[in-house]
Amino acid sequence: MTPVHLGFLYWPDVRPLGLALIDEVFRLVARLQPQAGYQVHYLAAESTAQAAAWALPGQPWAEGLQACERLFLIAEEPPAQLEPALAEALQACAGEERLLGGVGAGIYPLARLGLLDGRRIALHWRWQDDFTEQFPQISATSHLFMQDGNRLTACGGLALLDMLLAMLSADHGAELAGAVAEELLLERIREAGESQRVPLRNRIGASHPKVTQAVQLMEGHIEEPLTTDEIAQQVGVSRRQLERIFKQFLNRVPSQYYLELRLNRARQMLQQTSKSIIQIGLSCGFSSGPHFSSAYRNFFGVTPRDDRNQRRASALSDGVAGERS
Repeated sequence: MTPVHLGFLYWPDVRPLGLALIDEVFRLVARLQPQAGYQVHYLAAESTAQAAAWALPGQPWAEGLQACERLFLIAEEPPAQLEPALAEALQACAGEERLLGGVGAGIYPLARLGLLDGRRIALHWRWQDDFTEQFPQISATSHLFMQDGNRLTACGGLALLDMLLAMLSADHGAELAGAVAEELLLERIREAGESQRVPLRNRIGASHPKVTQAVQLMEGHIEEPLTTDEIAQQVGVSRRQLERIFKQFLNRVPSQYYLELRLNRARQMLQQTSKSIIQIGLSCGFSSGPHFSSAYRNFFGVTPRDDRNQRRASALSDGVAGERS
């Protein structure tokens, strides 16, 4: 089988973890399924970046970039202006319809060159405001990773691993991706559409400390929900004041926000665990199965059972498609 050449173009600030994840994944692939045929190139975007590859066989970008059918840019902080030759080479890759990707702040150079215009991307939560202001023509999401045509982006950190496993699954089927995940002792493989875990102040978009305290109380009491009066008392405000600031900052009353929080937790458990529907409902603070199903259907438009079955059927279909490709 003709090998697929993958290029990882990295900047001097790249953390060893990212390169180590890449190296370990493809070492395992070579052992578990040698015929998969990947050739990995570590390319230094700047001369000082070569030291960041530590034990890995890095090379200047000009020596290996042209061989790469899929190229990923990796950086911890948005790189400064690209040298003209590298910018021209990346533009040429885009013109040849190669798959281009960005991991973490490696997304920025692609955006500056206009190579992500009109695309949806996965972006780390700490850059959301800055990036959106600079590049309003690009739709930045809080997903772990995302593919839009021949652009593949990951928000950084361990999402890089999720992206690589998804690529293995698309290329060679879910079985290989699962085998690599098992070798790495992963509890599960996260999917592209899953959201990053964003710090509370960023998730709720509120600066009022009483709102933050109230949401923290809610998150700590999922199985046995507190009443709005109990939350207000523990936060140190009146019920009416708590409802007012929730309406101001979150556009909903505390009880509605709390219900949505519990339902989203229930949906996560439906997707990620084998617990029964009644067990999940009780663990998310619902008094009975019918109560849980009714609230779930009213919010998501589908019953818990149907939602779980649809997701399983979709996962099975994806696995079969991967095996046929």
